[in-house]
Amino acid sequence: MLNTLEFVVLLLAAAVVMVALFRSLNLPPVLGYLLVGAIGGPHALNLMQESAGASHLAEFGVVFLMFSIGL
Repeated sequence: MLNTLEFVVLLLAAAVVMVALFRSLNLPPVLGYLLVGAIGGPHALNLMQESAGASHLAEFGVVFLMFSIGL
């Protein structure tokens, strides 16, 4: 189990790698963000349990995703 800061740094690093990979494959970078979130969540690798901190992090992720797609 990772603490919140380590988890955020890990997610950001994974997102950078996945976005670069998806851009090289001519796919939308948003899919890379979604894939990193799905893999890092409680249903795949279980890096972060569901908690209040996870819900705040999820809200931040939704805002960042909406910002990146231009809403």
